[in-house]
Amino acid sequence: MNLAQLLNGISLGALLMIVSSGLAMIYGLRGVMNFSHGALYMVGAYVAFAVTTKVSFWFALIGAPLVLGVVGAILELAVFRRVEKRSPIEVALIAFGIALLIERGVVAIWGSNTKPVPAPAALSGTWTFLGTSYPSYRLVVIGIAFVVAIALVVWLWRSRTGLHIRAASHDGGTASVMGVNVDMMSLIVVCLGAALAGLAGTLAAPFVSADPSMDTAILINALIVVVVGGLGSIAGAMITGLALGILQVLGNVYVPSVAPLVPYALLIAIILWRPQGLAGTRTQ
Repeated sequence: MNLAQLLNGISLGALLMIVSSGLAMIYGLRGVMNFSHGALYMVGAYVAFAVTTKVSFWFALIGAPLVLGVVGAILELAVFRRVEKRSPIEVALIAFGIALLIERGVVAIWGSNTKPVPAPAALSGTWTFLGTSYPSYRLVVIGIAFVVAIALVVWLWRSRTGLHIRAASHDGGTASVMGVNVDMMSLIVVCLGAALAGLAGTLAAPFVSADPSMDTAILINALIVVVVGGLGSIAGAMITGLALGILQVLGNVYVPSVAPLVPYALLIAIILWRPQGLAGTRTQ
């Protein structure tokens, strides 16, 4: 194993960390497995394409998460809050339908062809890292992902809002009695989760391009990460996302014939061995 391959795995894992942590947050508070999360990631990539074409990638890096945060607010207020009394299966099907609508909307606006998104000119070269030349942009993606992960953990564990979110995720009824505005916490979490999906889509766009089918692959991997890490566990999602990215890349290098099966094998093994996930808590 050389360093470049390891860094490729870390860069993929970094994107999974961002996407999966948002999905885990939404599930932890809302109890909703948001099957439209991959579509939000895809929209982030297309917004990055649109903004980069007109302005610059740096504006897209700020603008896309903001746009997706607004989309998250619409999802929470117009959909999730209205169906919170429905069964989880019904809500999941509604979210899946939203994903299909978003995908069709993207095709209607931008077409079905892949849209390349150039990396910033300042990051188009390579950096020498521990004696290995590696694309500058991917190193920056890794750095941004870890900064976001640390900031998210610190915010959740050190801020008053983070305390309220964790309380509402653990027991919404008791938190409400204690004065926590659970509806507001839910709105913040869904907006933030959608914004994280948009950020990941923006960061991914320069090396995977914007494509209408990109939502499916990331959603499958994110769902596996959330289940393996422990439903609702942000730390579990981050660690598992990073590990899965490394496993997938190294698998493609050393055992390409079975590499696509690695995430599913990991999922089956965890469900059989530890159903609550690596960082989850057994409920019975």
